[in-house]
Amino acid sequence: MNGIGSANLQLLISPPDTGDENFDRTVIYVIDHSEAGALGVVINKPMQATVPPQVMFGIPCATPAVLFSGGPVSTGSFLVLGSRSVDSELKGLRPLSSTVALLSLEGVEDGKVLGVDRVRVFTGHAGWGPGQLDSEVELGMWTVLDAQHDDVFCLEPDKLWRTVLSRQGGRLAAMARFPADPSWN
Repeated sequence: MNGIGSANLQLLISPPDTGDENFDRTVIYVIDHSEAGALGVVINKPMQATVPPQVMFGIPCATPAVLFSGGPVSTGSFLVLGSRSVDSELKGLRPLSSTVALLSLEGVEDGKVLGVDRVRVFTGHAGWGPGQLDSEVELGMWTVLDAQHDDVFCLEPDKLWRTVLSRQGGRLAAMARFPADPSWN
């Protein structure tokens, strides 16, 4: 896929060595993309921090059960994605795809969320103004790919960037093998 569309389950993959530590070797799950701008969360940057008690509400966190750095915007706020339960009643969430939902923070705080069986909690997010993300994609700053259903809740998020690129084949699979430190080349 060459550009951001209206399809669900899309990822933005950064090239290695972007020069921006916020986005170097990141995998971003796109939550919203419209003429008004875009919003997503970095799904491959687990932190060494536990999920704060105020967002723990009886639904288990996906493994690894830690807080994730979702991006440089609004780093003091939380965004919660849930893995949708098959054929469950939905309450307190917004379906993003057949397998992923964005939980309402009000629903989380009130304990009134139905339809997810595990969650991943992010602090901060990535955001773009009108037309900004489209321009960045056209300039080659991001590769847009379709996600697989388990990418958002994968067990080894530290390896996700390489995993997603490797499964593409060709030049993208070759990029996955670039060393973390270019001087190792």
